Amino acid sequence: MEAHNILSKRGFRVQSFGTGTHVKLPGPAPDKPNVYDFKTTYDQINKRTKPQPERFQNCKDLLDLILTCEERVFDQVVEDLNSREQETCQPVHVVNVDIQDNHEETTLGVFLICELCQCIQHTEYMEKEIDELLRECEKNGRAFLHTVCFY
Repeated sequence: MEAHNILSKRGFRVQSFGTGTHVKLPGPAPDKPNVYDFKTTYDQINKRTKPQPERFQNCKDLLDLILTCEERVFDQVVEDLNSREQETCQPVHVVNVDIQDNHEETTLGVFLICELCQCIQHTEYMEKEIDELLRECEKNGRAFLHTVCFY
């Protein structure tokens, strides 16, 4: 949610989703997340980013770029996209940067994601330049997973 919040404030059009059966947000310890139903509003959760959580598998929008912060979520997104019937053949880049679910890692990860989005925004042809951008960002010590799926 922190990435959604920061990217929105910087003018990016952002949508954020969960892929599981429940929403999990950082809790008092890494192994004790706060767990909510998708129908729970962020007012009830005490967040101000958007009205309520959304499940990725229910999204019908055609996105250009999907960023995930856990390899497990990356796999779920790719599996869902590959299981959909291809209608437009529009490409969507799915990129994962692993971020541990704690406040310090989240803060660092948000700035890395924001930097990546700003670099992508300034490319003339994302299709041709994204691999090089990811290699540049990996110099910061984080590895990315990247694949292309089609709608």
